Amino acid sequence: MQHVEGEDNRSEARAAWARAQGAGPGAALIARDAEAFLHQSLSSPCVSTIARAEGIWIEDLEGRRYMDFHGNSVHHLGYGHPKVIAAIKDQLDALPFAPRRFTNEPAVALAEKLGALAPGDLSKVLFTTGGSDANEVALKIARAATGRFKTLSFWDAFHGAGFGAASVGGEATFRSHIAGPLLPGAEHVAPFHCYHCAYGHPGPEACGLACAKMVEYVLAREGDVAAVIAEPMRAVPVVPPPGYWQAVQAACHRHGALLIMDEIPTGLGKTGEMFAFEHDGITPDIVTLGKALGGGVLPIAAVLARRDLDVCGEFAIGHYTHEKNPVTARAALATLEVIEEEDLVARAARLGEAAQARLRERLSGLASVGDIRGRGLMFGVEIVRDREGRVPAPDLAEQIYYRSLAAGVSFKISAGNVLTLSPPLVIAEEDLWTALDHVAAAVEAVTEAAGLC
Repeated sequence: MQHVEGEDNRSEARAAWARAQGAGPGAALIARDAEAFLHQSLSSPCVSTIARAEGIWIEDLEGRRYMDFHGNSVHHLGYGHPKVIAAIKDQLDALPFAPRRFTNEPAVALAEKLGALAPGDLSKVLFTTGGSDANEVALKIARAATGRFKTLSFWDAFHGAGFGAASVGGEATFRSHIAGPLLPGAEHVAPFHCYHCAYGHPGPEACGLACAKMVEYVLAREGDVAAVIAEPMRAVPVVPPPGYWQAVQAACHRHGALLIMDEIPTGLGKTGEMFAFEHDGITPDIVTLGKALGGGVLPIAAVLARRDLDVCGEFAIGHYTHEKNPVTARAALATLEVIEEEDLVARAARLGEAAQARLRERLSGLASVGDIRGRGLMFGVEIVRDREGRVPAPDLAEQIYYRSLAAGVSFKISAGNVLTLSPPLVIAEEDLWTALDHVAAAVEAVTEAAGLC
């Protein structure tokens, strides 16, 4: 099975990278990690170590520094933002933990703040410790509100690693082989992807939104789908075609299904709007948040739902030990305050547009570059072997990744061949341009070596 969620940590290229790092303390720690932790395709064995992290930078045990353009999507504010750290320290002194049967000021304030930030009537909130849990809570709400159990989601999507979240996800790394059997009623369709249209169309101009029409077809055919759950912009990244989500939401309304937007990687300003779905002129029924909500320090996720979907009072749909943890809530409040005070949403929009323009200017003429796409500070470069045929080149993407890493830029390979670049919202412009220059130089060098110029 080919794993395409991230770079292959068992490949010869990974082994060559490890050998090139030498036999110092970093190699020793990686070996201890591999011995101590259960192995899985996206972590152990690890690519490197972290000894220190500050702002956009991570530093390994040998003192090598990397600009982090991945950060598991938690580092909107970079690492160790002083306001977040101070808020956590203050809360640890005041109230370090609260059993979920007892409320506390930070938890309530955070719920109120999220409800106020969200458009429409997304003002009923529940906290969890991770995004997988948040998505599973959202699915429970949809079941309770509709009396239905089926879901419709998209192949290639990621919604978490739990059995329920993996069932509605569409990435083989999390749902195949050992993961099965999964939840019944989890239907899937091909996702929007204008560059690799599952329906064979050359682009959005002439397709008539065939991908949205398939969603409507399945909803009508099944007749008893509780919810459509999706990423508003796929974090691969892939941007939806104009009108897509409006068409899907209209289909949900016609067939009695709720629309759940998984904003766990894309929310809180990353795409140049506070919520990525705002680009598309819709307001979903339920939204899930996570990752960056904890300021890159603590784990917290959230479910935001319409007030009329508060229908689960007789049941325990979350019931997490740290559901109303005052420390994680204070971290999240501080995170939101920084995003607003520093106008980071608008900054992400401005820098992201400039970054994509810079990449297109330098790379669009290369035979190995098939597509450059994204929104805000979540953008990617698709690496291909045959530009006309749009044939993915995962081997070239891997070479570019390790060249970039050696130059001090860390990012993620998505979908096997997409260089996914997601810098913190606080990145200095000079650092952004430097990082893009390093990545572009790696693309150029690998393209030339492959004879694709």
